[in-house]
Amino acid sequence: MIGEDLMVSGSETEQLRQQLLQAQKLSSVGAIASSVAHEFNNILTTIINYARLGLRNPQDEASRTQALEKLLKGSQRAATVIASMLGFARNGSNQRQDTDLAALVDELLILTEKDLSKHRIHVDKKYHGRPRAFVVPSQIEQVLLNLIINARQAMPRGGHLRLEVRENVEQALVEIKVGDTGHGIPPDRLRMIFEPFFTTKEPDTDGHGGTGLGLSVCRQIIEQHQGRIRVESLVGKGSTFTLKLPIQPADVKE
Repeated sequence: MIGEDLMVSGSETEQLRQQLLQAQKLSSVGAIASSVAHEFNNILTTIINYARLGLRNPQDEASRTQALEKLLKGSQRAATVIASMLGFARNGSNQRQDTDLAALVDELLILTEKDLSKHRIHVDKKYHGRPRAFVVPSQIEQVLLNLIINARQAMPRGGHLRLEVRENVEQALVEIKVGDTGHGIPPDRLRMIFEPFFTTKEPDTDGHGGTGLGLSVCRQIIEQHQGRIRVESLVGKGSTFTLKLPIQPADVKE
């Protein structure tokens, strides 16, 4: 009877954990939703204007061809943005997959491009080859999106977001670095940033502050992948978060 109660309790704990992960994921989407909506509105405006151009000059083959090309390009861009957001927001598989981590970062940049541009953030990315690792893609995306949003919020006047992906062959690890040129984290707070409900954030211009759950959830996800998350920060210079993920986790057999 006690064993059954413990099993139920364990099941409920896992269900609550999954709900927390999903809630934190949707919170991250909310932080960039207005920028994505603005971009989508711009795309629709382009599509409408070129559709009118094509209708206005039905006999002008050159204008009609140009209008159709712009319509196609705008529609493809809209489809890419929406697919990225829907793919991130929905509950993904919890199965680990052999994943191209550079491609995963690129997909997130599609989702965050407009938001970063709006806040005058320049992206510097550096990929050393195409490192791969066995991960749950949706969970690593969640960690990276949270770190990217944190970096953007640390640079309210704009700055540089640095993204680097490399493989450490000697340690059988893939390293992903997310750095910013923001205000940095004071040393007395640095050791507490991964604790649940600890936050230093004030609401930004979009009204999104901090819940204190983001980095705690990030650490939980990375540790479940038998990985590590570390941070280096200097006040006034910025912060760099480093994710270290095993290429082949212990519970994945050859």
